[in-house]
Amino acid sequence: MPKTSIIPAGSGKPLAPYVPGSMADGVVYVSGTLPFDKDTNVVHVGDAEAQTRHVLEIIKGVVEAAGGTMDDVTFNMIMVTDWDNYAAVNKVYAEYFPGEKPARYCIQCGLVKPDALVEIASIAHVGK
Repeated sequence: MPKTSIIPAGSGKPLAPYVPGSMADGVVYVSGTLPFDKDTNVVHVGDAEAQTRHVLEIIKGVVEAAGGTMDDVTFNMIMVTDWDNYAAVNKVYAEYFPGEKPARYCIQCGLVKPDALVEIASIAHVGK
Protein backbone atom coordinates (compact mmCIF):
# COMPACT_ATOMS: atom_id res chain seq x y z
CA MET A 1 0.00 0.00 0.00
CA PRO A 2 1.54 3.33 -1.02
CA LYS A 3 1.97 6.05 1.57
CA THR A 4 2.31 9.80 1.27
CA SER A 5 4.34 12.04 3.57
CA ILE A 6 2.36 14.98 4.96
CA ILE A 7 4.56 18.01 5.59
CA PRO A 8 2.56 21.24 6.02
CA ALA A 9 4.10 24.46 4.71
CA GLY A 10 6.25 26.10 7.36
CA SER A 11 7.00 22.89 9.26
CA GLY A 12 10.18 22.94 11.29
CA LYS A 13 12.99 20.45 10.94
CA PRO A 14 12.26 17.29 12.99
CA LEU A 15 14.65 16.24 15.76
CA ALA A 16 14.83 12.72 14.35
CA PRO A 17 14.21 10.91 11.04
CA TYR A 18 10.43 11.27 10.68
CA VAL A 19 7.78 13.42 8.98
CA PRO A 20 4.92 15.31 10.67
CA GLY A 21 2.37 12.96 9.12
CA SER A 22 1.98 10.00 6.84
CA MET A 23 -1.15 8.95 4.95
CA ALA A 24 -1.99 5.50 3.65
CA ASP A 25 -5.35 4.25 2.39
CA GLY A 26 -7.16 7.38 3.66
CA VAL A 27 -5.71 7.17 7.17
CA VAL A 28 -3.46 9.96 8.46
CA TYR A 29 -0.93 9.12 11.15
CA VAL A 30 0.34 12.25 12.88
CA SER A 31 3.72 11.87 14.54
CA GLY A 32 4.16 12.60 18.22
CA THR A 33 3.87 16.39 18.30
CA LEU A 34 5.67 18.51 20.86
CA PRO A 35 5.31 22.24 21.61
CA PHE A 36 8.20 23.26 19.36
CA ASP A 37 8.79 26.32 17.22
CA LYS A 38 10.35 25.97 13.76
CA ASP A 39 13.82 25.73 15.35
CA THR A 40 12.74 22.94 17.74
CA ASN A 41 12.78 25.22 20.77
CA VAL A 42 10.06 24.57 23.36
CA VAL A 43 7.43 27.33 23.38
CA HIS A 44 5.28 28.51 26.30
CA VAL A 45 7.61 27.08 28.94
CA GLY A 46 5.72 26.25 32.12
CA ASP A 47 2.25 26.74 30.56
CA ALA A 48 0.52 23.42 29.90
CA GLU A 49 -2.58 25.05 28.37
CA ALA A 50 -0.58 27.10 25.86
CA GLN A 51 1.64 24.12 25.01
CA THR A 52 -1.39 21.91 24.44
CA ARG A 53 -2.99 24.52 22.17
CA HIS A 54 0.28 24.84 20.21
CA VAL A 55 0.52 21.05 19.80
CA LEU A 56 -3.11 20.73 18.68
CA GLU A 57 -2.68 23.55 16.16
CA ILE A 58 0.26 21.70 14.63
CA ILE A 59 -1.79 18.47 14.51
CA LYS A 60 -4.68 20.40 12.95
CA GLY A 61 -2.29 21.69 10.26
CA VAL A 62 -1.11 18.17 9.43
CA VAL A 63 -4.66 16.80 9.24
CA GLU A 64 -5.80 19.73 7.10
CA ALA A 65 -2.80 19.36 4.78
CA ALA A 66 -4.00 15.78 4.21
CA GLY A 67 -7.48 17.05 3.32
CA GLY A 68 -9.21 16.43 6.65
CA THR A 69 -10.47 18.28 9.69
CA MET A 70 -10.18 17.72 13.42
CA ASP A 71 -13.58 15.97 13.20
CA ASP A 72 -11.75 13.22 11.29
CA VAL A 73 -9.43 12.46 14.23
CA THR A 74 -10.36 9.06 15.63
CA PHE A 75 -7.58 8.40 18.13
CA ASN A 76 -5.11 10.44 20.19
CA MET A 77 -2.15 9.30 22.25
CA ILE A 78 -1.38 11.88 24.92
CA MET A 79 1.79 12.03 26.99
CA VAL A 80 2.19 14.41 29.92
CA THR A 81 5.21 14.87 32.14
CA ASP A 82 3.16 15.57 35.27
CA TRP A 83 -0.40 14.59 36.25
CA ASP A 84 -0.74 18.08 37.74
CA ASN A 85 -1.12 19.31 34.12
CA TYR A 86 -3.86 16.80 33.22
CA ALA A 87 -6.75 19.24 33.85
CA ALA A 88 -5.08 22.00 31.81
CA VAL A 89 -4.49 19.61 28.90
CA ASN A 90 -8.11 18.41 29.02
CA LYS A 91 -9.45 21.97 29.10
CA VAL A 92 -7.77 22.85 25.80
CA TYR A 93 -8.34 19.39 24.32
CA ALA A 94 -12.11 19.81 24.80
CA GLU A 95 -11.99 23.01 22.70
CA TYR A 96 -10.55 21.08 19.73
CA PHE A 97 -12.95 18.14 20.10
CA PRO A 98 -16.27 19.74 21.11
CA GLY A 99 -18.53 17.15 19.47
CA GLU A 100 -18.07 13.42 19.32
CA LYS A 101 -14.77 12.65 21.02
CA PRO A 102 -11.99 10.50 19.57
CA ALA A 103 -10.74 7.49 21.49
CA ARG A 104 -7.53 8.19 23.38
CA TYR A 105 -5.14 7.29 26.11
CA CYS A 106 -2.96 9.43 28.36
CA ILE A 107 0.23 8.45 30.13
CA GLN A 108 2.76 10.25 32.31
CA CYS A 109 6.34 10.00 31.06
CA GLY A 110 9.50 11.93 30.31
CA LEU A 111 9.67 13.79 26.98
CA VAL A 112 12.59 14.49 24.66
CA LYS A 113 13.07 18.07 25.97
CA PRO A 114 12.59 18.77 29.70
CA ASP A 115 10.57 21.99 29.18
CA ALA A 116 7.97 20.18 27.07
CA LEU A 117 4.93 19.33 29.22
CA VAL A 118 2.76 17.52 26.65
CA GLU A 119 3.10 15.48 23.46
CA ILE A 120 0.22 14.20 21.34
CA ALA A 121 0.13 11.77 18.40
CA SER A 122 -3.05 11.31 16.38
CA ILE A 123 -4.80 9.14 13.84
CA ALA A 124 -7.40 10.59 11.47
CA HIS A 125 -9.55 8.91 8.81
CA VAL A 126 -9.94 11.34 5.91
CA GLY A 127 -11.19 8.93 3.24
CA LYS A 128 -9.55 7.84 0.04
